[in-house]
Amino acid sequence: MKIDHIAIWTTDLEGMRNFYMHYFDASSSAGYYNHSKEFRSYFLSFNGNCRLELMQMPSILKSKNDLYKQYLGLVHFAINVGSRQKVDELTRQLREDGFEVLSPPRTTGDGYYESVVLDPEKNRIEIMV
Repeated sequence: MKIDHIAIWTTDLEGMRNFYMHYFDASSSAGYYNHSKEFRSYFLSFNGNCRLELMQMPSILKSKNDLYKQYLGLVHFAINVGSRQKVDELTRQLREDGFEVLSPPRTTGDGYYESVVLDPEKNRIEIMV
């Protein structure tokens, strides 16, 4: 078994798509649109087996979670960028471009090298190797 994809509701579908394509070299499927539900989506691929589905629908409510606190449920997803140098470079570039870095690059107790950043809609991304 494998995880096929993770989905994120978004208010800015095109902006989020562009973010992941620009910073994480994702490729995108053609957009899907369901007229009756006003539902739009893209599937993004990252040269691996797991995809990210970005979804938008006007009736979806914003999260009331405090993004600076941990809470039950899905809290982040990790993208392996292949090297410590790439973790450092990408984290630095995201910070310079105005995205918030919650945790700068570091080696974790279990041996990963990672940083944690927020995407344009404040989802946690662990950039790691």
